[in-house]
Amino acid sequence: MMADKARRAYIRHPSNIPITIASADHDAPEQRSLHNVSFGGLSCGFETYVEPGTIIWLNIPLVKPPFSAKGRVVWCQWHADGYELGVEFMNAEDAFRVRMVEQICHIEHYRQRVRVTERRELSAEQAAREWISRFAANFPNPQ
Repeated sequence: MMADKARRAYIRHPSNIPITIASADHDAPEQRSLHNVSFGGLSCGFETYVEPGTIIWLNIPLVKPPFSAKGRVVWCQWHADGYELGVEFMNAEDAFRVRMVEQICHIEHYRQRVRVTERRELSAEQAAREWISRFAANFPNPQ
């Protein structure tokens, strides 16, 4: 089944990165948190069910310039607080650009982990420098 195959392609990266999602059927863009990101797409929450195959617009304002892309919903599953969407990117350029967003997810997760485990407050820049020096060499390559 295509949805199962697409779901397995996502590499789980803990993330609380804000994402804005809009579909033609929804009245207003919805701000949610990005759940996972991979080379081919991402998953995120959404308030209502979205039919697989639906084209949506994504915006991740945390990066500069903000990441914007058009995607196609591959799967939509009910969860206790709404739905989770699996979205594939529509073109290779967006798939490449999301690798930068993926790194930001890693860096933000690192920053949060340091805050909790080491009780150190890092700026985004400090966290990025530390993460790059410690982990960038092992950052996963697209398959």
